[in-house]
Order: sequence, then C-alpha cells, then structure tokens
Amino acid sequence: MEKYTFMKAFCAFGVAVACVGVAAGCSGTENNGGNGGGSGAVAATVNGTEIYEDQITNTIQTNREQMGLAEEDAWGEWLAQNKATPESIRSEIIEGYVTQEVVRQSAAAQGISVEADTVQSYVDQMRSNYNDDEAWQNALASAGVTEDEYRQNIELSLIMQQLRESLTTDAEPTEDQILEYAKMYATYYDGAKKSSHILFDASDEATAQEVLAKINDGSLDFAEAAKQYSTDSSASDGGNVGWDKLTQFVTEYQTALDGLEEGQVSDLVTSQFGIHIIKCTEVFNAPEEVTESSQLPTEFIESIKSLIKSNNDS
Repeated sequence: MEKYTFMKAFCAFGVAVACVGVAAGCSGTENNGGNGGGSGAVAATVNGTEIYEDQITNTIQTNREQMGLAEEDAWGEWLAQNKATPESIRSEIIEGYVTQEVVRQSAAAQGISVEADTVQSYVDQMRSNYNDDEAWQNALASAGVTEDEYRQNIELSLIMQQLRESLTTDAEPTEDQILEYAKMYATYYDGAKKSSHILFDASDEATAQEVLAKINDGSLDFAEAAKQYSTDSSASDGGNVGWDKLTQFVTEYQTALDGLEEGQVSDLVTSQFGIHIIKCTEVFNAPEEVTESSQLPTEFIESIKSLIKSNNDS
C-alpha cells in the first residue's frame, strides 16, 4: 500500500520565530483547541480537551483560499496532483491540532510558559519591517491571520523551543516521557483500526472472488492466503499494513475498513492499486485512564518515541 506524505497546513513549530515574513507564514492556525475556539461535533480529544470539527473545516477552507484553491475544480486538481484526498487532508489537519494540544499540555505539566512581553517583542520586531500599520495589517491579511493569531503562533513556537530544550538528550526517551505522551495521544488513537489485505491485479477478479469465498467458508486462512496470492509487499507478513491512524490509505480502502469490526473481512474493494480483500485485525479502544505505556499498542509507542526523538533533534 502507498503511504502518503503531505505538506502540513500548519506552520512547523519554530517557523513563526525563525523565519521572518508574515506573508510566508501560518495561515489558519488559530490554535483554539480546548480554549473555546470551536463548537459542535468533536473531531478528536486530547487528554480530555476537545478539538472541534468546525475548527478543522475552517482551517482547510482558509488554506484552500490562501492557495488559490477555493474553486472545487482547482481543489480537485490539486488533490489529484498531490495524490491526496479530502479525508487525508482532514486527518493531517487533525493531527496538527492534536500535536499543538500535546505541546500545550506537556508545557503546562512542566511549568513552561512564555511571558506576554516576550511574545510582543517578536511581534513588534516583525512589525518594524513594515512602513506603517496599514502595511502591517495588509501583510497579516495576505497570510490569512489576525495579529492575535500571529501572536499565538509565536507563543506556541517559543513554548515548543523550551519544551525541546527540556527534553534534549542523546539517550532514549524515558518511560516517564513516553507515558506522558501516551496519556495525551491515547484518545487521539481511540477507535484506530489495524488491518491486513490481499491485493490482486485489477484484471484478476475471478481469482480474488475465489479466494474470498474460501476465506469466508473457513477453508483458507486469511494470512496464508495473503502470503500465497497477494501482489503487495505486505504478503510476507500475512498482509499486515498496520494502523489507519499511522498510515494514510486510499479512500476506497479506508471507507471499506471503516465499515468493518474486528475480525471481519470485506467484500472485494477496487482502488487504483488493484483489488483488495481487507480484514480488520484489531481495534484500539482507549482506556479511561492510561497508567502504563503498555496499554497502547507497540506501534503507537514506537510512533511516540519517534516523535520525542524528532523533537529532541530539532
């Protein structure tokens, strides 16, 4: 299966401080998770803090407008060129908000904060590059942010810098660090589904249908069928393609997986890669309280370790 890597719609942490130029900056990053900035349906929850669907929708729309993709035809063309889908973009935006909220909560737990005067000094420094207030406001508007939102971007960047410094070490992440992140990411991972698949060539529907029938009547084990028939590199691992929260699947695959319970097998699913038979092998249900990192699947813990190391190396 192809794994997608897309440009984040959010600023990379530190960019708001390190790279001057509001117009090149951070559109749509209102950073309102848990601060009363959203309402309605909940898109994700981070350790009790809710991130709302309207925040996600507004951020996507703002970035589309800034990129000149407000029209559906232009948006569709951009998605196709970047091998993206509305679902994958939504997932990335949610991940961005979750990461920001994790940063806030981690900083709060460690007593890390930034003085308002320090943030304002960065704003003033940037504003000094413009002749007058009108030019400054025009620059903000062209980037799709208000001055308050720009100030929030800088504050979060400075907090992240301090957080990185507090974690910087050549050693492996400690259990305490891993557990702290696990507590905050558990609810984001809630409902995640792990799956395996058997991939056939698009022209081999007859074989796919025959294999599916044998799997359904119990005469053929799914993992063994994957090893024998699948054209995908996952065949040697019984078709295992991992968790949907860690991998971006094509729309057809994800839609079919969403409709499966643990242990269930799909009908034939056709995508740009061929014909799939999909099995949901595991569903993660977040515990009410995370007291040990072992309560999360190993793959999630490895992802958390990589996140901590990435923050340390930045």
